[in-house]
Amino acid sequence: MKTVAVIPARGGSKSIPLKNIKSFCGKPLIYWNLKALEDASRIDKVYVATDSDKIEEVVLGFGFSKAEIFRRSDANAQDTSSTESVLLEFISKEGFSEDTAIILVQATSPLTQAEDFDKAIGKYEAEEFDSLLTCARIKRFVWSADGAPINYNYLSRPRRQDFEGLLLENGAFYINTVGNIKRERNRLSGKIGIYEMPEYTSTELDEDDDWIVVEMLMQKHFSKNLSKPKIKMFLSDIDGVLTDAGMYYSEHGDELKKFCTYDGKGFELLRNAGIKTGVVTAENRQLNQNRAEKLKLDFVYQGVSDKLSVVKKLCEQEGISLDEVAYIGDDLNDIELLNNVGVPATPSNAFAKVKQIPNILLLNKKGGEGAVREFVEILLGL
Repeated sequence: MKTVAVIPARGGSKSIPLKNIKSFCGKPLIYWNLKALEDASRIDKVYVATDSDKIEEVVLGFGFSKAEIFRRSDANAQDTSSTESVLLEFISKEGFSEDTAIILVQATSPLTQAEDFDKAIGKYEAEEFDSLLTCARIKRFVWSADGAPINYNYLSRPRRQDFEGLLLENGAFYINTVGNIKRERNRLSGKIGIYEMPEYTSTELDEDDDWIVVEMLMQKHFSKNLSKPKIKMFLSDIDGVLTDAGMYYSEHGDELKKFCTYDGKGFELLRNAGIKTGVVTAENRQLNQNRAEKLKLDFVYQGVSDKLSVVKKLCEQEGISLDEVAYIGDDLNDIELLNNVGVPATPSNAFAKVKQIPNILLLNKKGGEGAVREFVEILLGL
């Protein structure tokens, strides 16, 4: 049985203009599903159904061997056009046999992996479903508008680990045959199967806030899949990043800070990889200088109020661009620099506004507890 994937990608999205080719984790959004489909062993051909010259140019520019363009009609590229209408136009014009399997793939679900497509097709065939959809299990308590619980008994509230939850249609992809779609005029029909995906795949990219959330999820779960720019310089804030942001005083008035030895090893790994290192901090303390010397850093900038200006000058001095700089910061005075470097990152306990920076890598570790080491290992692919 031939298996064909189709990705609807019109150019007139109102919520996010040209959403399908907007940069997502350094690549046009549609790239991620095309790459997964290219790598899936059970997909024969991939069609992008679009009305946009720009989207066509971007898609063909990837050079994927399976990818082709299907020019959808203007009538099926309107705000009111249904996905089913695009599917029906596609299968009628391409002339596939009735038993051809069609996988409808949504570019707004970029976390889908090649193995998801292969496993779902295997399940679809082995269990002889007529159609199949993807779902994510959500463990949330759901209520109706009239105050009635839908999926649990509030008098006996279950623990999360004992709660089955509900299967939520996550919109990643759907499988059906040409014959079924023609007859039922719907992406789903007959005996319907479910391919379950992880809970983090339940968010689709429909609004700007979704973009921030899903980019963080991509960074967290698939960081090794992301193409990383060539980094020539690694810079870090100190308080709240290399330390836990605490200020400790002895009974004699001595000021103390707690640094993490794991971060020290991270700087050593960078040095061995030929990447220059440094700190840029608003504080000006001798103990910061002592720690920098211990770490054998190339650059130490203390008492800095405008971090971006300082780093721009440093880049000019070193003959590199800001795109070749990785920086980790955690507070409001780091935001401007984080918005301009090639790879920005922040500890898990950073301020909310820092975590909302587009494309920022949100780490699992807190400041002073190995966040820098975690960032280094991601950069170096360790």
